Formats: sequence, C-alpha cells, structure tokens
Amino acid sequence: MNRTAGQGVLGRTGLEVGRLGLGCAPLGNLYEPVSEQDAADTVRAALTGGMRQFDTAPRYGNGVSEARLGRLLAGVPRSQVVVATKVGYRVTDSSVEPDFSYDGTMRCLEQSLARLGLDRVDIAHVHDPDDHEQEALAGAFRALVDLREQGVVSAVGAGMNQSEMLERIVDRVDVDCVLLAGRYTLLDQGALTGLLPACKARGVGVILGGVYNSGLLADPHPGARYDYRTVPPGRLAAALAIQEICARHGVPMKAAALRFAFGHPAVSALVVGARTAQEVRDNLAMAEIAVPSEFWAELRAAGLLPQEVPTP
Repeated sequence: MNRTAGQGVLGRTGLEVGRLGLGCAPLGNLYEPVSEQDAADTVRAALTGGMRQFDTAPRYGNGVSEARLGRLLAGVPRSQVVVATKVGYRVTDSSVEPDFSYDGTMRCLEQSLARLGLDRVDIAHVHDPDDHEQEALAGAFRALVDLREQGVVSAVGAGMNQSEMLERIVDRVDVDCVLLAGRYTLLDQGALTGLLPACKARGVGVILGGVYNSGLLADPHPGARYDYRTVPPGRLAAALAIQEICARHGVPMKAAALRFAFGHPAVSALVVGARTAQEVRDNLAMAEIAVPSEFWAELRAAGLLPQEVPTP
C-alpha cells in the first residue's frame, strides 16, 4: 500500500501506532456476545497480523473489554503494543456512570490500569464528553495532562462521534491526538473543513474509527446499522450506489472504505473493530487492496464524493 507521510506515527508524538489497529468494543460484547475463545483468537490474529494499537474503554461492556484485553496481552512485550483506553465513564457495580471531574478521571484511569494489568497506558482519550464539555475541559483533560507529565499516560486525546467539539478541544487543550468515529468516511466527510485541517496545522494525530459506519459500508442492506442505529433511507441509497460503483471496478466495498480513510494527510491510523480472527484477517487483507483512480473519479462524477475531498 502506498503510504502517506506520517501514517502509522501519531502526530508530533512520534508514537508508533501502526496504520491499522484493533477496536476492542466487540470484546466487551457489543451487539452480541463474544466467547473467551473468540476474543483470544481475535487478539492473537491482530498480533500475528502486525497490529500494534489496541483501543478499549470502560464503557465497552462495563469493563469487560479492558479486563479481557489485559489478560490477552499479558506476556506480550510492552514495547510491541500501544494500548489506548478512555476516561469519563467509571464502572460501578452494575453500570458505567459519567464523571468528567479531575478526581473522577484519576479514579477512572486507576481502575482501567487495574483491569488492564498495566502501570501506564500509551493513549488516554476523554470519551464522548458531548453533554459535559465544560466539566471535561476543567477536569478530565487537566487530569490527563498531569498524568502525562507523570509518565502514566504517553499521549492525551479525545474520542468522539462528532467533529465540532473535537475541533474546539484541539483549539483549547494541549492534546496529542483525537479519535474520530464515523465522521470521515465514504458516506460522511463532516470533519473535512474544520477538524482535520486544525489537527494537521497543530501536529495533532488523527485516529479514525467507525470507517464502516457501524457496518453499512461493509454490507449495505435494509435494516443495516449506520452510526449504531438502523440506517435511514437516504444513507442506505448512497451506500448502495457506492456499492454499484465498487462492483464495476472490481473493488470490495470494505477496501474502498479503508483506502478512502487513509487518503487524508492528517490521518495517522485507523482502528477497526473485530469479534473473530477471520474478521481481523479480512480487515488486514482489505487494507492492502489497491483502488484505481478511476473509481474515485466515478464517485465524484456521480455526486457521491465532493470534489475537494483528497483521495489516495
């Protein structure tokens, strides 16, 4: 695969995250249960395939994803993996509760480290502070910056499903990276004119998640998920039109989705969820498939991709 300069390295941090990482929400039984054996095989396939970044969070199964990942990475040399988790939601006896305060963030990360069996994490994101922006700015981010100074966290980030607040965060906080889910994909380029240029200008690494928009860009059909919900008719029509163009050019739709996400120079890496070893191997294979320039030209001609969007 042709590589854009800087991809695989997280912005100005120099942290080697690799181009494709494993999203570990499925290990927390997202949508459906994942057996211990499947979880183990999934992580093993990621390691075997050269994935370095493993992205988890307390919200993924009320701590189940973190605990599983910690067990499955035990014994792997620490220098070979980049572990990312998130703060803002603390696991209680029965659920997770939002807490973006300074002290709450400290407790949240302490709990995460215990579940992961680690004394530090490479990346800590403030997780979905949509309804808690001011509290996060005053508390959670300040706590993570202090933890970065103490060496408990290597990189401070923010992970969200929207680009507007992330752009404000990049402007106001000394973050090293952002994790943007679903807002820079073949179907949605909402981050193009604000967030991505701001990150590029400041040397902030961009990790993209949700590049399949919850599966719609992997297998578009009525009833498919789009951004964690049932797909609306307009989005389904656009996805089916993209699928037709993929078929004409002999390009798997997942390969097109991955290649597009890598096409912006601000993007450092992608994280893609998987619940089986075969899904990991499939994602790795899709990321290596070449996509002809004529494919992107036809998407633009059909009005399915804006003219100003960069392509590989």
